[in-house]
Parts: sequence; structure tokens; C-alpha cells
Amino acid sequence: MQPNLKGTTTGKQGPSSRGFSLIELLVVVAVILIVAAIAIPNFIQSKERANEASAVQNLRTITTANVIYSTTYQIGYALSLADLGGTAATVSETSAELIDQILSAGQKAGYQYSYAVLTTDSFGNPTSYSANADPLVQNYTGQLHFYADQTGVIRQNNTASAGPSDNPIQ
Repeated sequence: MQPNLKGTTTGKQGPSSRGFSLIELLVVVAVILIVAAIAIPNFIQSKERANEASAVQNLRTITTANVIYSTTYQIGYALSLADLGGTAATVSETSAELIDQILSAGQKAGYQYSYAVLTTDSFGNPTSYSANADPLVQNYTGQLHFYADQTGVIRQNNTASAGPSDNPIQ
């Protein structure tokens, strides 16, 4: 080897300055993939649980809003989720603004919300209702299905849309 102008030798570099070997890179990639394989399912389960907790709280909100609606307007419960929500310039029985716009549209945090009047009085005012929260994508946005009515009891079902005969949540 001959010295160059800067006083260093030219020629092959030693093994310590070549960089990473293919095996070393493959080991690093394998470790990253193993960590991802463990973390991603846990993240999805955490998101499902958060969506389920949000669904329960949203059903509580709907139930409370219906009590306020019934007390305020003296015409029974709301006819729809849209009546509990609203964005009108003035608050009214068809735009009560008791729940947010997203929830009143029927879809929030991975759950689909449905609302139905069950019975009415002789004047056509609702005396009972049901509200359901079902996951948009089963086993991805949530696993549990929830139900609430004018009693304020929230019930759950593990496999299908919940109803009044299902077990209450604990």
C-alpha cells in the first residue's frame, strides 16, 4: 500500500468500517416485526374498549337528553335523534340541541346509533323509546352491542343487537 497525499494508506478497508451485514439487518427487521405483531392487536383491542365506553356514555347522554326534552317541552320523548340534536337558530322541539350534531346524525366513535319510538299516548306523544348502539365493523370498532330505553338501564349483548331482555351492564 502506498501513502496518499493526506498521509493515509489506500486499499481495502477493514471489516469494522463496512457497515451492517445482511444478517444483522434481517435480525433488526425481524425484531421490529415481532414487536409490531404484539403491539398492533393490543392497540386494536384498546381502541375497541374505548369505542365501547364511548357508546355507553352516548346512550347515557341520549337518555338524559330525553328526560330534559320531556320535561322542557311536555310532549313526551323526542321523535328522533335529530330532534334531540339540531343546529337551528332557535332551540325548539325539533332542534333541541341537547346532544351534539355527530351523535344526532347516528354515527359516532365506531358505533351506529338507532332510535325508535315504541309507544305513544292518545295525542301521539312518545311515552317510550329504544336506543341501540351497534359497532360499525364487528370485532374492529367494537365487540359489544348496547341498548337503552326510557328506564335508563343500559343493556348489552355480545353477538347481536341488544334489546330489553339482555343483561344490564355492570
